[in-house]
Amino acid sequence: MWPFVTATPARLVPKPKTAAERQARVRKILATLDRMYPAATCALHHSNAWELLVATILSAQCTDKRVNEVTPGLFRKYPAIQDFAAAKQEELAQDIRSTGFFNNKAKSVIGAARKIVTEFGGEVPRDIDQLLTVPGAARKTANVVLGTAFGIASGVVVDTHVQRISQRLDLTKQTDPAKIEKDLMKAIPKEKWILFSHQMILHGRALCIARNPKCAECALDPLCYAKDKTK
Repeated sequence: MWPFVTATPARLVPKPKTAAERQARVRKILATLDRMYPAATCALHHSNAWELLVATILSAQCTDKRVNEVTPGLFRKYPAIQDFAAAKQEELAQDIRSTGFFNNKAKSVIGAARKIVTEFGGEVPRDIDQLLTVPGAARKTANVVLGTAFGIASGVVVDTHVQRISQRLDLTKQTDPAKIEKDLMKAIPKEKWILFSHQMILHGRALCIARNPKCAECALDPLCYAKDKTK
């Protein structure tokens, strides 16, 4: 029998008082995440930047698992970006129906395809400002595509997992994703931005879940003084 393990009560976890202590704590958090999730990467299946952009658009308010079930058939039916640009919105909406919000997503995907074909020569732009002009590519989506497809650290992906865990770990006190991203970009070294996002997302699915997080199983427990820690 394994001994019964409990999490460290939040009140017993020391809080950093100086900038140097905060930086040291961040380094410990990053080192711990590296041990927990050394090979973290994007869970959306794709073979190129365009497919990743489509998958990321479809993943809004939908699980990656469901998106990965839909995209193989989708990319067989529409093998090139030009095929998406020529697609009928009503038909594409039915093709992606199970991902939810399918009418809006179909409009975004077709709009993205047409924009990239007409203005960027059919290639997903590698510049954050250009990519943000593409329909469906808000900051989170743009950061996912640039980071995962091209290895470009344009920012920190802030999804619901990153937002929740960043607040629990006191890396931000903000609630707006754009403001959270700014805080994380200041706190996390740029060379860690891409991996950090993937690690936080995996951590949010595995242990630091929204309700009743599994704090006793978490290696970050000694560094975490979140108010909603569980025993």
